[in-house]
Amino acid sequence: MNGDDPTDGQDFISSLPDAILHLILSSIPTKSAIRTSALSKRWRHVWSETPSLSIDSHRVVARSINKTLSAFSSPKVATFHLRTCLANRTQHVDAWIEFAVNRHAEKLSLEFRDTRVRDYDFPDSFYANSTVKELLIESGSVVMKPKCHVSWTSLKNLSLSYCKLSDDALVKILCGCPLLESLELMFCDEFRCLDLSRSPRVVRLEIDRSDWFLGPTEIVAPHVHCLRLRHSRLPCRLVDVSCLKEANLNIYFCDLGTLTADFLQGNVVKMLAKLQNVEKLTVGATFLQMLSLAALCDVRFPTLKVEYLTLETMIVRSVVPGITKLLQNSPGLRKLTIHTVKCSIISESHLNSYLRSHSLNQRQCWRSKDMAFPGSMETISMLVGKYAESNLVASFVERLLRSTRSLETMVVLLVGYLDASGFEELVAMATRLSHKRNVFISIKQSHVQNVSNTFS
Repeated sequence: MNGDDPTDGQDFISSLPDAILHLILSSIPTKSAIRTSALSKRWRHVWSETPSLSIDSHRVVARSINKTLSAFSSPKVATFHLRTCLANRTQHVDAWIEFAVNRHAEKLSLEFRDTRVRDYDFPDSFYANSTVKELLIESGSVVMKPKCHVSWTSLKNLSLSYCKLSDDALVKILCGCPLLESLELMFCDEFRCLDLSRSPRVVRLEIDRSDWFLGPTEIVAPHVHCLRLRHSRLPCRLVDVSCLKEANLNIYFCDLGTLTADFLQGNVVKMLAKLQNVEKLTVGATFLQMLSLAALCDVRFPTLKVEYLTLETMIVRSVVPGITKLLQNSPGLRKLTIHTVKCSIISESHLNSYLRSHSLNQRQCWRSKDMAFPGSMETISMLVGKYAESNLVASFVERLLRSTRSLETMVVLLVGYLDASGFEELVAMATRLSHKRNVFISIKQSHVQNVSNTFS
């Protein structure tokens, strides 16, 4: 092909404006972008002015990274992503972070994957950054302990994962982020109270806790509109979430060995009481099992204003009492979505042990008129997870419909396998239920593309 031919693919790309070439190179790792410098003189310095740098130094010596950064000629970098180990290179990491700060990076992403280094502390210059708008830190080695004044005056999104963060450090950080809108604290340890009362712009909050990374035991978030909370068996009290409109709740654990009635009644149900103004609610399987135990123990449930409810659960009998109570106490519910998922749940033996400790007969509990469901928990899980038997799903759907008053739409998303005949059988059952209950029902299978049916 003639090199002067404008249809020549290489010449066509080379003739593009630098701004477009920079955008293209920004979508690939910096290591790959540098290789384009060997194509021709035209490409020799193009990579050095791209608005984004993505550096993975796990397999690259520090000297090579330093050489790359020294050759970077753009006065500003919009996005800077660094993935590295800290062993024997903390001074280099400090310099690389300072490079990103000096180049006014608006999106800064730092991943430190190295268990050999503990308690890495950022340099002071890291906390004096008036241009960063989005900051993501993921590391089990990082201690967020600013010794200086924090000045992240442009920061809107902050995500911290596996970081050590004291209460004082968190207060200091929040005071330095006047424009913060979204906060994610994923498995962060040491801090116990999250107080966002002086952060009026924070409207989105996401927290993951576990038995190893405890996180907050108190949350004060009067301005937050959207909350996602995954917590451990240890209590987490919602002190003030008065502006909350959307919530997503679940619990990480499958052992009731140390669970007490105080936790059950004082945390899970009281947490629901703090959500009385929430319009969109999502709850997971373990949270539903806890609500089931509360229902069987005759704990009083609050009345909710939920209009859109999503249940992310396996179809097992241990979630039925909790779901039933949720539906009965949500008189304004308009749409119910059931998303069957494979997940860790509390074992039946632990549930029954808990019921016996409260002088309750487990057989009578699971077989009562309102709670009865065919088969053992293990059998039901197998049917739904592997075969998604249509009769079982239809029975579950019908039972939930009987607990609703104003429901307009029900969506059932099946993750398990359902063959053609089983799906047709479920379609027929759903059609009859839809006409009988005057509810629009949509049945979908996630493992088959574009397979769904709706009934009204």
